[in-house]
Amino acid sequence: MDIKKILTLGELKKSGYKPTSIKEEVRRNLIGKIQSKENPFTGIIGYEDTVIPDTERALLSRHNILFLGLRGQAKTRMARQMVELLDEYIPIIAGSEVNDDPLNPLSKYAKDLIAEHAEETPIKWIHRSERYGEKLATPDVSVADLIGDIDPIKAANLKLSFADERVIHYGIIPRSNRCIFVINEIPDLQARIQVALFNILEEGDIQIRGFKLRMPLDILFVFTANPEDYTNRGSIVTPLKDRIQSQILTHYPKDIETSLAITEQEAAIIDEQKDRVAVNDLVKRLIEQIAFEARSNEYVDKKSGVSARLTIAAFENAVSSAERRAIIHNEKKTQVWISDLMGVIPSITGKIELVYEGEQEGPYQVAVNLLEKSIRTQFLQYFPNPEQAKKRRGTGKKSMEEKEPENPYKQITRWFDAGNHIDLLLDMKDEAKIQTLYKVDGLYGLVKKLFPAASDSENALLMEFVLHGLSSYSLISKKMIEGRIEFKDLMGSMMNLGSMNFGAEEDDELNEDDFR
Repeated sequence: MDIKKILTLGELKKSGYKPTSIKEEVRRNLIGKIQSKENPFTGIIGYEDTVIPDTERALLSRHNILFLGLRGQAKTRMARQMVELLDEYIPIIAGSEVNDDPLNPLSKYAKDLIAEHAEETPIKWIHRSERYGEKLATPDVSVADLIGDIDPIKAANLKLSFADERVIHYGIIPRSNRCIFVINEIPDLQARIQVALFNILEEGDIQIRGFKLRMPLDILFVFTANPEDYTNRGSIVTPLKDRIQSQILTHYPKDIETSLAITEQEAAIIDEQKDRVAVNDLVKRLIEQIAFEARSNEYVDKKSGVSARLTIAAFENAVSSAERRAIIHNEKKTQVWISDLMGVIPSITGKIELVYEGEQEGPYQVAVNLLEKSIRTQFLQYFPNPEQAKKRRGTGKKSMEEKEPENPYKQITRWFDAGNHIDLLLDMKDEAKIQTLYKVDGLYGLVKKLFPAASDSENALLMEFVLHGLSSYSLISKKMIEGRIEFKDLMGSMMNLGSMNFGAEEDDELNEDDFR
C-alpha cells in the first residue's frame, strides 16, 4: 500500500500505523543497517574504527551527541548523514508548524483541528530529507530564534489577545520537532542562550514570553564544537554539557593513505582536467604531506588545527597550475610537475593559523617552508638519505672492510660544483623541461637505476624531484627568481650571498662538510 495515499486521520488509524520517537526510529534503522553489514556513514573515511563505532553506540543508546574536534574533521557531515537513518516518510497534521504527530498532537492548532474534524482531519506525509534542521551558533543568536516569541502582527491580524497561545511564533527548535537538529559551534552561543536549552533537553517543556507550554518535543540533538573554542570565544556551560549524553572526539587522518583517499573523494576535478592533466602518486603524496607537516610545525597554531580542506584545495590548484601551463603552450597532455606545487601556496596560506613567530616569518614563507619540509620527508620514501652522503665526507681513510657505499648523488653534485646550473621556468613546456633536466650529469642514471620500470614521464618527474630533494638537504642550492627556479652549486650560491652582504647569520646551519 502506498502510505502517501492515506490522507485523513481516520485512514491512518485503520492502516495500523504506530508512532515511535525519533531516537527509537534511528535506533531501529541503525540496527537494520548493522545487521545487513551496510555502512550508515558512507563517504566518511578514516573513522571506521574510531568515530563511527562511537556514534553507533550513542545512537543505539538514544543519546544526544556532541562532536568535539578541530575544524575540517567531518563533524557536520556525520550529523547530516544521520538523516539516512530516518524512516522515508512520516505523517503530520496538515498545516502544523511543529510537525504534530496525528496520533499524538502537541500544539493547540493540531488539537483544535482534530477536535473540529475528528476522523476527517487532513494529514500530510513528509520525507526524511525535510526532517533535518541546522543552526550555526553565533553571538547574535537569540532565544526567540531558537525557541520562539510572541508575534504581534499575527495577534493583530487574527484579532487575538496576547494571552492566546495562537499568537506564538515558534522558533527553529520547536519547528524541528520529530527531526534531527544540529547546532554547530555550540560554545559560540551566549551562556544565557545555552541555559534556554536546559528544559528542552531534559524535561521537554518550553517557555515563550510567559507561556509555559508542556510540549515534549521529540528531537535528536547533535552539537559540534572545537576544543579551542572553550578558551577562545566561550564554552559550553556545565549543566548543558551534562545533559548531552555522549561526547565523541573526532580527529584528522592518521596516515597518508587515509588522507589520499579523502582528497581523491572530495577534490572537484572535472573530466576536462582529468583528460589533460596526469597526476603522479608522488605528487599526491607530497600534497598530503604538507598537511601533516603543518600539524606539527612550530609556526602553525596546533590548537586551531589544519583542515583536510587544505589538501583538497591544494590538489585542485596543482591540477589547475598544470592545466594553465598546458593551455598557454597548447599542449593536449601534461602532468603535474614538482615546480607546479608553487601554485598551491595560496591554498596553504588561507588555511593555517599562525602563532606569533609564524606571523613574524610571514604566511607566504611559512607555506613555502611547509612545501620544502614535505619534499624533504617524502624524498626518503623514494631515494637514499642524502644525510648519509654528507656524513661520509671527511671521515678519514678506511680499510677495505670498512669502506662505505659510494655516494649516489656524487656525480650530480659534482656537476653543479663545476659551476653548472639550470633554470626551470614555472610555465615551461614539458619538452623543454625534460631537455633541461637531462643536462645534469648522473641525474637520469640515478633515477633509472632505482626505478627501472618507470615511464619516460615518470623518469622526468623523478629527476626533477631529485633536484628539489637535494636542495632540501642542502646538497645543492635552489632559488625562486621571478617565475623560475634556479638550481646551482651551494658554494657559489653562498659566495654570492656573502658578496651581497646578507650577513653570516643565514649560513650558521651550514658547515664546511657541506661544501666538500
